[in-house]
Amino acid sequence: MNLGDLAWPELGERRLLAVPLGAVEQHGPHLPYTVDTEIAVELCRRVARARPDVVAAPPLPFGSSGEHAGFPGTLSIGQEATELVVLELVRSADLFAGVLLVSAHGGNAAPVHRAVRRLQYEGRNVRVWSPDGPPGDTHAGRLETSVMLALRPESVRTREIRAGNTEPLPALIDRLRTDGVRGVSPSGVLGDPRGATAEEGHAALRRWTEALLETVATLVRGGIM
Repeated sequence: MNLGDLAWPELGERRLLAVPLGAVEQHGPHLPYTVDTEIAVELCRRVARARPDVVAAPPLPFGSSGEHAGFPGTLSIGQEATELVVLELVRSADLFAGVLLVSAHGGNAAPVHRAVRRLQYEGRNVRVWSPDGPPGDTHAGRLETSVMLALRPESVRTREIRAGNTEPLPALIDRLRTDGVRGVSPSGVLGDPRGATAEEGHAALRRWTEALLETVATLVRGGIM
């Protein structure tokens, strides 16, 4: 069930709300700015299709992407605004049985987790879930490229696929904080997208969906992270 397709009398009994959290930021020379949002939207759609007690919300397409500010086109609302938006958004959803935030952008992690902790302290049934991936393939690498080949292959500029910086994120984190992504990878790629396939993308989406459905089951039982 998609909230954007409904009128309010059609919503029916209290349901779980799944909210896709994304970003508008560079994803190397071969992927579009909306990768994170598209992945979050697809995962919420799959969960809502698998469970009639879940309704998928329209996405929040902007997030905290300051680390990508060195590339043109990146749009960021910053950590403070991201945290505040998530706080007020979830507070407004009290007529739902709970809220599942599906965040496919790593830069959203800190502000969203702060918001979730506060919301849980306020007694709200809310969780945040994010897709996992290899530590040396964190941005526009093989995983995200494979997923986009599965979701929207026409958006992938296959001729522009090049390896980026493949150092594990823990080894890069200090430089990322001081110099941003451009300081560690002139192409904007953290990983090696060469060899990406739609088959790998479909497999990742299936694995993430299964993990997400487990989180939904916890939320439906009223569990707290």
